[in-house]
Amino acid sequence: MGGQRDPRPSVARLQRLRVSLDEDYCREVAAYYQRAPRRRDSPGLRRSYEMLKQHSRLLYRSAVAAGFAVEPWRGDGPPYRDSRDLRERVTATRRLRVLPTAVGHGPPSDTGAHPLREPSGVRVRGEDVPHNDLFRAVHDLFGHVMFGHGFGPAGEFAATRVQGRLYPPEAWPALFTEQVGQTCWFFYGPHRSVPAPRRPYPDQKVFAFPDPFLDAFAGLFRFEEDPG
Repeated sequence: MGGQRDPRPSVARLQRLRVSLDEDYCREVAAYYQRAPRRRDSPGLRRSYEMLKQHSRLLYRSAVAAGFAVEPWRGDGPPYRDSRDLRERVTATRRLRVLPTAVGHGPPSDTGAHPLREPSGVRVRGEDVPHNDLFRAVHDLFGHVMFGHGFGPAGEFAATRVQGRLYPPEAWPALFTEQVGQTCWFFYGPHRSVPAPRRPYPDQKVFAFPDPFLDAFAGLFRFEEDPG
């Protein structure tokens, strides 16, 4: 994301993706997310979220067609101990547990519906799941399971970079807010001194980061055969 869209790399090349985490940048992103209003809409951002929803639904359906099943997780705590547990269980069973959006983020805000909280038209166990559940399932399958990226900030950045290759550039502003913005807020925001298991999830907000944030994010990555 950010800058010019480079040619779509092969799966083998994406396996060699590396990230250099810049914690000052992460704190800047977290602070911007914290200051942003719950909703700062625009026609361009609405288009970005529509593209994010459309392509998440397509990718979700392609995963189901390939034999994966996605299930809402209703148990205590997170559905997986760590990223290794996620990869091993999904690889062995082809079943992915997803924490429902209403559990992780709470009920929708009264200040206006978030685009990803809207029903997706996809039914799982008789329920019409929100777009956010499809989006998170795609992130876990293609970012964490397929490429082995962890749950820490560097792993989440790499998983998001991989996920971004599956979406058109119009979706990137929304993708950045939903993944990079929320990841930085969680790890570098006002609750960073709270142990991660007790740390709250960020509020889902509807706004776009300025382009320099997306460009700086793209600059954190290289492929291991690249110089430097």
